[in-house]
Amino acid sequence: MPRQKTHSEIINEARNFLRTLGTRRPFTPTEDQRKLFGSGSSGAPQNRPPSVFSLHASSFDVAESRPVPSVRLSPLDHKPILVTFAEDEASSIFLPKPPADAAGVRKASSARAGLFRRISEGNFPSAKMVPPNQNEEKPESEEPAMINNLCSSNDNCLAEHRSNTPFNEESRQLICNECISRSEREDFLKGTAGEVLFQLRRGRSVTSDGRFADEEQQFPCDQMKKPETNSSQPGSTSWKRRVTGSEDERRINESKEEEIFWNVKILPILHELEKVEDNVENLCLACTRLYQALNEGNMLGKRFKRRNVLLKTLYKLVDIDSDPLYLKVAKIILAMKVGGKNLLSVCKLVFKICRNEKNDDLIQEERLWDCLLEVLRTEDLLKNNEALLYCMRAIKFMSGNAVLLKEMVNKGAIETLLQLMKQINNIKENDTYFFSLGHLLVQLTATLRNLADFPPARHQLLCSAAAPELCLALELRANNKDVSAYIVRIFSKLSSYNDFCAALADCSRCYILFLALLDKHQKQQGLVIRILFILGNLTEKNNQAREQLFKEKGSVDTLISLFQTYHKLDLNAQKWYHEREGEEKNRHPSEAEDVLIKLIRVLANLSVHPRVGAALAAAHPVVELLVAVLEYKSVDDCEELVISATTAISNLSYYKGKSSAVQDKKLHIAKLLFKLLMSNNMDGVVEAVRVFGNLSQDHEICDFIMQKKIYRFVIALLDAKNHDVCFSACGVLLNLTVDQNKRALLMKEGGVRKLVDCLGDFGPADWQLACLICKTLWNYCEDCTSAASCFGEDTNTLLVLLTSLLDEELALGYSLDRDLRDHHKLYWEREFKPVAEKLLDRIQSHHSFPPTMTIPPF
Repeated sequence: MPRQKTHSEIINEARNFLRTLGTRRPFTPTEDQRKLFGSGSSGAPQNRPPSVFSLHASSFDVAESRPVPSVRLSPLDHKPILVTFAEDEASSIFLPKPPADAAGVRKASSARAGLFRRISEGNFPSAKMVPPNQNEEKPESEEPAMINNLCSSNDNCLAEHRSNTPFNEESRQLICNECISRSEREDFLKGTAGEVLFQLRRGRSVTSDGRFADEEQQFPCDQMKKPETNSSQPGSTSWKRRVTGSEDERRINESKEEEIFWNVKILPILHELEKVEDNVENLCLACTRLYQALNEGNMLGKRFKRRNVLLKTLYKLVDIDSDPLYLKVAKIILAMKVGGKNLLSVCKLVFKICRNEKNDDLIQEERLWDCLLEVLRTEDLLKNNEALLYCMRAIKFMSGNAVLLKEMVNKGAIETLLQLMKQINNIKENDTYFFSLGHLLVQLTATLRNLADFPPARHQLLCSAAAPELCLALELRANNKDVSAYIVRIFSKLSSYNDFCAALADCSRCYILFLALLDKHQKQQGLVIRILFILGNLTEKNNQAREQLFKEKGSVDTLISLFQTYHKLDLNAQKWYHEREGEEKNRHPSEAEDVLIKLIRVLANLSVHPRVGAALAAAHPVVELLVAVLEYKSVDDCEELVISATTAISNLSYYKGKSSAVQDKKLHIAKLLFKLLMSNNMDGVVEAVRVFGNLSQDHEICDFIMQKKIYRFVIALLDAKNHDVCFSACGVLLNLTVDQNKRALLMKEGGVRKLVDCLGDFGPADWQLACLICKTLWNYCEDCTSAASCFGEDTNTLLVLLTSLLDEELALGYSLDRDLRDHHKLYWEREFKPVAEKLLDRIQSHHSFPPTMTIPPF
């Protein structure tokens, strides 16, 4: 006995008479060159960032590389009060007045500029900050910007004080005296500035003469000039004495350790890098040691005080033309978390490195994707969208390498890209950044298209609910052809998998989006063919998707319009192919043919739904276009197109309503299918026989089958030893034997013996086919007076076979597991057993018989 089908085979091959169509996914060629925007990009070059540019050390801005302060002072809420000291040590308070003459203004400006110059040159030592809450840890910083502001405020106050004070001997004691020396000024800054900053951190206000607002004690300016000589006054208290406690001592120790580490570990490497005449290999080794040292000393990031010196040295290396050196330098610069112009320049540098496919091994060695993904996670989208564009394209280049792609996915690239897409989707169309972010979205979706080929990435896209977010991006960027094309390509890949296809089918907006794109870009074949492929996948196994697509307004009209457009294109191409018939025999389908194949597949899958199928069968334009394909195209010209059209007609022929367009054209369709039967293409023959199985319920078609001797082909197919072929052939023979005048053909052509053989070969493995064979034999022997006259030598074989197949133990095989046996038993009891018992009884008893049986339509 033949092998019995497994559980899955029974489920997958259960006869539903209507069947869906599958097809291959559209092919997307790999880009031959790595460019910022591919050759197929639809955007105007003048409206997008350049792909070619030059980078030099001057492309970077050293001023942007200063460390970011970790503590910011809030502005003073009160106006400073200027205080002068009288000779009797009594104070007089007055409002500031304009300077008496221009000389006063020049002197004040000169003093202010001098102070600022000394601060900017690094002669002003920083003051350490003591947080108000000792339990709250704050990062250490020099606070250069705030110190400058503070000193500027002090200078202004001093200048105003000087301009409103008579110039005499007594006023020489004031700090604002023009004759103050550089050393005295520096001493003042060393002693007082730190005190001022410290008191500001405690929320105390400062007057213009250096006093704190809550202090009642006043002190002369000569004591402020040399604070270290007198510790009794508040302004003379040294910084070290102000910093107390274990936490503050630890901060001071850390600062000293950082300085030692800089001098011992970092500075010697920087000296090596400044030797431009050294060879590139040595510079690369030095950069490697530099990165390791910075990482060891926890000096990567924005808080490093000497990052300005470090980055300035690295920027100079960009003038050396070497991709390995560029890679080392870019990795360190990115790790220092630069921003603004410098971030844009280093992202361009990375783009330049990744554009060369030969650098993939170096990129893998340096693990550059870690830095780039961090940029996408942390940098501001609106401020740095151009930098993110080059960063994203570099990641896209890397995703073309299977090894780099795997590493990026393992590092959370999918989650990072989807988060970035959500940020872009939140930008509305009326926003000024909307257009520029479209370029970034092109690179992002192009990268996701590459990642979709990797199984773990597909799983993450499914778990992260990528389908709704991609649909939203497709809706917002419907006018951007590049974004639409890449998202459609992503769906084209992912919808080939059942789990993601089901997730996409649940996105109710996707159907109207796809139809809108088909309406808008009818002649953009690459986009159209992929959308049709996606719709074919959605409607292949999901009955709800079939109904929802059909219910969208104008869906059938859109499909018919597409059919008409590409039918005309294919007719024109057909003439050219016939002129070169000898050269094009084994050619692949043309682009127009491929669109028609995908479109017909959607129609065939839609027709499986009862209500949708009945409506399509009544749509005369649909049926006429399908018939037109069979009229002008042979199976030798394009096998897949002809077979797809025949399958669609077979599904539509199932619906027998009065309004059925298939019934109106049934004889013309039968003539076209007869040509297909004459071909050597077995798949085409089987599909044609399936259509005849539905149409042969009509007497006119039965007469045509007899007239053209099509039944001979049908009986011959019983020798094919194939379940599907035998099932279709039996369907036609069953309908023919309903007519008493056509039953004798079975015996003349050896049909009875072949049916008995098929019952023995396939019966125990396919109870539906066994039932169909018994029904055909039942109709055949209706008028027979004896079993011998009907079945001849095959009578005994048929009796033994029916008896054994009706034995439950022999038929079902108790060696099968319980679940599998239950499924076999279901088909055996409901379909095969009732018909087989009646047939066996008829052969044995020769008594009256029930009415003639007919096959249900396919």
